Order: sequence, then structure tokens, then C-alpha cells
Amino acid sequence: MRARPATLFLPSIRRISLIAGAGAILLSAGLAGCSKQEAAPEPLRAVRTMVVGRDVAGGEAVYAAEIRARTESRLGFRVAGKLTSRPVELGQAVRKGQLLAELDVADLGLGAEAAQAAVRAAQVNAEQAASDVKRFEDLHAQGYISTAELERRQNTVRAAQATLEQARAQAAVQGNQARYSKLLADVSGVVTAVEAEPGAVLGAGTPVVRLAQDGPRDVAFQVPEDQIGALRGLLGKAGALRVTLWGAEGQALSATLREVAAAADPVGRTFLAKASLGKDASEVRLGQTATVSLGRPAREDVRRLPLSAVAEQGGRSVVWVLDAAAMSVQPVPVVTGTPDGNHVVVTEGLQAGQEIVTAGLHVLTPGQKVVRYIDPKRPGAPAAALPVSATASAAR
Repeated sequence: MRARPATLFLPSIRRISLIAGAGAILLSAGLAGCSKQEAAPEPLRAVRTMVVGRDVAGGEAVYAAEIRARTESRLGFRVAGKLTSRPVELGQAVRKGQLLAELDVADLGLGAEAAQAAVRAAQVNAEQAASDVKRFEDLHAQGYISTAELERRQNTVRAAQATLEQARAQAAVQGNQARYSKLLADVSGVVTAVEAEPGAVLGAGTPVVRLAQDGPRDVAFQVPEDQIGALRGLLGKAGALRVTLWGAEGQALSATLREVAAAADPVGRTFLAKASLGKDASEVRLGQTATVSLGRPAREDVRRLPLSAVAEQGGRSVVWVLDAAAMSVQPVPVVTGTPDGNHVVVTEGLQAGQEIVTAGLHVLTPGQKVVRYIDPKRPGAPAAALPVSATASAAR
């Protein structure tokens, strides 16, 4: 038997080597995939902070207000028709009896003519019935007709007279309808809104313009629920409120609380209040912005925070408190009171001297590491307010 040459076994050896190498590579890849990777460190967050102090809140309540007319009417036509003209514009002053708008009078004119024709026809019938009854009275005197026949003819006269009166009344109504095609100003005032344009077909009563009557002016403002009790006590007291017009902060006008809504607004949950400016209303303009101020008892030793410092978490109000030693933050539940201007009053949960976050709290988590942000534009701020890494994390 002849021996096989050694070269016949070389391909098999190479295949075994390749398979063994591939297995080693796969094994090392699997081991690498199973190994745990270290989590990236949480980036620093830049926050703006403030130190809580002892403040005095209250003493004066300030509400945003608007100047309005005491009486403002939405005027429309008494009849339906097509609007052909509206000679007045928004903001225009009008006099009593001035034409505000006009309807197409074609159909109304035809109705008035038909009513006049009905009057003439009823008049002819009434005259004819009156002539007939005179002849029947002569015949009754001569004994040619019965008394019952004469009474029937007399009733015909009365019916014809009633028909004539009805036709005259209907003609008067149609005449009024034709006159109603012109919308006239009942009183002098200012047009505060335009609600219909020429060419529109309007129904009876559809508003065309809104007219603010000349006369007394009111300042209207919204009051929160917790202040409505104290405000009602000022009803009718002259000069209980001070009104400051926008752009004239140095000039305060006295006002008398005239009206407070009985029900709260369903959306804002505030009550509408109106105060009369009286004789001081000569210089104010409709729609002008104003502020209403009234005194209230001051509260001592409270914590007044910016509105941006309070967040909601789990249905509660929280404030992020900074631990200066660890440079980390934690949320602390607080109890808030009545807003005081652009600040909120915290009644429970904070102590004087604590440092809280006022900006950047929307990206914080409990135990978050932070750095203080210092506005470089603020006078006296250091040149390098934040490290580059902190600035980048704040931007993210």
C-alpha cells in the first residue's frame, strides 16, 4: 500500500486554523458585549439663586384695570334686510340722531304701499256700507224691510269701520318699518366696535355697531376670590380706591367702588368690579390702561419669592433649595399665599437664610449638582462667571 503525500493534509489544517481563529474573535466580542460600561457623569446645571430673607407683604393691593363707559350699547335694526351703507367708523364720535347705518328700503317701501292700498280699499267699503244703511233705514221706515234686516246692515257698517281702522293701524306699522331701515344714534357717544359691513344680510336685532355713551366713566378690574370679601366692604365709599393711568404714574385719581359681580368668571375664577371716576373722568380715554390700588393689612416676616422660583410637582408647590456645601439641590414643598405683585408669598416651608433657585429649575432633579450662574452683564460680576462645561450644560 502506498503512503499519501504530506501535502494532501495541508488544506485541512488551514481550515481548522481559520475556524479556531473565528471562534476566538466571536468569543472575545461576546465577552466585550457582556461587560458593563460606566455611565457618563451627569452634567452640571447652571442656576440662578437668591437668599431668602424676612419681608413685609401686603399693605396695598394693585390690580390691572381698563377704562370703560358707564353705558355701552350694541345697536341694530328692528327689521331684517340688506345693509347698504354704514357711514360711521370705529372710534368716531357721533351725535344724537346721526345716521349710523341704512338698509335696502325696496321691500319695506313696497310693504308700506300695499298697506296704504289696503287702507283705501277699506275706506271705500266703509263708505259703501254707510250709504247702504241709509237706504235701508228709509225702507224700514216705509215698512218694506224687517228690523232684523236693518240691524244686519248696521252691523255691516260697523264691521267695515273696524276693517278700516285695522288697515290704518297696519299702514302705520308698515310706515314705521320703512323708517326703521335707518339706524340712528339714540344718544351722543363714541363707536367702540363695528360688527357688520355693507352687503351683509342682517336679521332683526343683529348688532351693527357698539356705541359707548358720553357721560360717566368706570374703571373695570378683576379681583381674586380671597379679596372679594374685603372689597365688598368698600362699596359706596367715596375715594376708597386710587386709579393711576398708564403713562401718568405721578397722577392718581380717586374712585368710588360702584359694583361687584355676584358670581366669579368661570375661566379665571375672578370677580369683575367697577369703580366710578366721577368728575375726574374728563381726561381719561375709553380703553385706556390703568391700575387700581387699595390698602390692605400688611403681613410681617413673610417670604416673598419671584414667581419663577415656585414650581408644581405632584400637585404641590415646591421650591428648589441649594445645599451650598455639596452644591446640590433638593425640592422642598411650600405653602403659598396671596400673590403680591410679581412675587408670591410663601407662608410655610422656608426659613430665612436658605438659598433657593430662581431660574433654571425646569431641568433639575433631586440631588442635581449645580453651579451658580452670574450674569456677566451685571455690574460687579466676575469676568468668568461660569466654566465652559457648565455653560454648555446650561445651554443643553
